[in-house]
Amino acid sequence: MADVAAESMTGRPITALYASPLLRAQESAAPWSTRFDLPITTDERIIEPTNRFEGTKGVNAQLMLNPKYWGYIYNPLRPSWGEPFTAIATRVVAAMDDAWQAADAGEVVMVSHQSPIWMATRRINGLSLPHDPRRRRCTLSSITSFEKVDGIWREVSYLEPAHELLAASIDLGAV
Repeated sequence: MADVAAESMTGRPITALYASPLLRAQESAAPWSTRFDLPITTDERIIEPTNRFEGTKGVNAQLMLNPKYWGYIYNPLRPSWGEPFTAIATRVVAAMDDAWQAADAGEVVMVSHQSPIWMATRRINGLSLPHDPRRRRCTLSSITSFEKVDGIWREVSYLEPAHELLAASIDLGAV
């Protein structure tokens, strides 16, 4: 899926490549690195958020019924179980700012995870950060594009070049 996403940008002036330090993001960045002959720069700020449910098999109703976790789920607007939405959005947009500043010309690719991408998208679009995670627009190997005009970020497009492969995919967290 990542190779299809990278292939869809063939001919674009991609001049820098960043990725979250997590292995699945690094693996998803590899086809971009190969196709555009770029090194992968690891940026900790685009990693998925910390979460008290790390290591569990997904957050679901069954998990929520376990009293062990009740102390973590009292405030879905923050969220109380992990890194605050504002912190996620702030660090991801700061990473975007730095990548934009460092780019001499061309376009920058940042391989991250659903939550950081969605937090940056909502912040840039002026939307409230608390949201229903089931309604995120950010599928595996999708491409959300932004540009900075007069010092202000704006969303340009959202693409799902590997859409046809989604039905047979297994979501391991890389996007």
